Amino acid sequence: MVLRRVIRGLGYDLVRRGKTRDVHDQLVAALKANAVDAVIDVGANEGQYGRRLRRHGWDGPIISFEPQADVHGRLMRRASRDAEWIVAPPMALGAIEGMAVLERSAESDMSSLLPQNATMRKISPSSQTTGQVEVPLQRLDQLPQLRDGRFTRMLLKIDVQGSELDVLEGARGLLDRIVGIQLETALVPLYVGEQGFRTTLDRLDELGFDLHLVIPGYYERKLGRQLQVDLVAFRERSLE
Repeated sequence: MVLRRVIRGLGYDLVRRGKTRDVHDQLVAALKANAVDAVIDVGANEGQYGRRLRRHGWDGPIISFEPQADVHGRLMRRASRDAEWIVAPPMALGAIEGMAVLERSAESDMSSLLPQNATMRKISPSSQTTGQVEVPLQRLDQLPQLRDGRFTRMLLKIDVQGSELDVLEGARGLLDRIVGIQLETALVPLYVGEQGFRTTLDRLDELGFDLHLVIPGYYERKLGRQLQVDLVAFRERSLE
């Protein structure tokens, strides 16, 4: 639709009144319904997620994290025009602090702290590993950007190609201020040591988060199946 493309080019969107079937409209509606006051975007790459949130009506703060220096530069340029979009220095996030080896992929959004497994190498040769680079590794709950108490109802989004539960463990000290979690999970593991869908869902349940939304991710036509989905969960509360 030409009108919608023009309006989106101006930074706005047309939204149908009433119920919406667009899953990203539903995500932003969930953020607002749960009074989220900031989104932590871990594994931001070039800012695709933040940009999508903006297109679908989220105007609150976004704090993005990306470890790849060249990609981080592109993320900074994209966020520079948005006063509510904060980009942290280049770093990876996990359960411990120190240095880590990042497996660089030819497709930067498929880079990971974990090696690709045989399935990944077979179905996506365009994502082949092109090299390794050392990056700083931090725990989210130790970062001064998030320890000042400014935000008290955060959504933690994690998309780090297989290490999502490590990032979640490193956010343990912030869980009292995290009301929502969105993380990518594998229906078919693509990285060595990656935890699958059932383990991830069980972990969210253990932490007291209730599944609200499932967002389709990587679909592989060669296999005819979905390989990854995003789970969006919020702290359990009464529906009354």
